[in-house]
Order: sequence, then C-alpha cells, then structure tokens
Amino acid sequence: MARYSAFLGRKVEVQYRAGDILLPASGTFVADSGRSIFLEQKYEQRGSQRHFRWEIPYQYIVRLEEKTGPTTAAGSTSSSPVGVPDPSTQASPASVDSNAQGSARAATSPGGAPAILPLQNRPKTA
Repeated sequence: MARYSAFLGRKVEVQYRAGDILLPASGTFVADSGRSIFLEQKYEQRGSQRHFRWEIPYQYIVRLEEKTGPTTAAGSTSSSPVGVPDPSTQASPASVDSNAQGSARAATSPGGAPAILPLQNRPKTA
C-alpha cells in the first residue's frame, strides 16, 4: 500500500538520510511505488528544458511535508526588504545587559566578523 500517495502532484520538501548525513530535496511528488517515492524537478539549462527525477526509498525518509509557496500580505506596509528585521520590533539598547554587550564586543572584530581567539602555546611533550 502506498504510504505517501496523498502528496501526489504536489510540491514537497523531503529530508532523507544518505549514510551519516541528512540531505534536503524539493520537487514535485510524481509517484509512490509502495516502497519508495519519486520526485521530479524541471529546470532550464543552456536554453533547453530538462527534468531531474530521483527515487527515495521509504526507509531513508526522515521528514516529508508539503511545500507552501511564499505568501505576501497585500496590505503590508513594511518597506524593509525580506530578511532585514524591522527596527520597531528590536529591543532597545537600554534593555540589553551591559555585561552581555561588552562580551559581544570582545568576541567580534571591528569589521563585525567573529574574532579569532589566540591559541595557548603549550610545550611539546615527548
């Protein structure tokens, strides 16, 4: 019996196991054989339409969920781009603990990148 047949024809995201690592996959759910699922992605390469189809056996599937498209609110008034937090929702500097603020400054270099901590010089043992 096909376990995931309810997803047939839908865009899905799958997380599956390959050895010791977890890999993500997304595409259109095109088939369910009862032992494995088949996903397909269509893309354009060098001006020609191509498709890539792969099989993921049931025992390797960790997570499978339907992929929902990006939804944007029609009445959204925020002018900040996606991924940039709105300044009005951030905490004020007065509410941040001064000790945490000082340690955050010490852990970053002037350019904002994390600072490299010096290694201790240990004597070599024979």
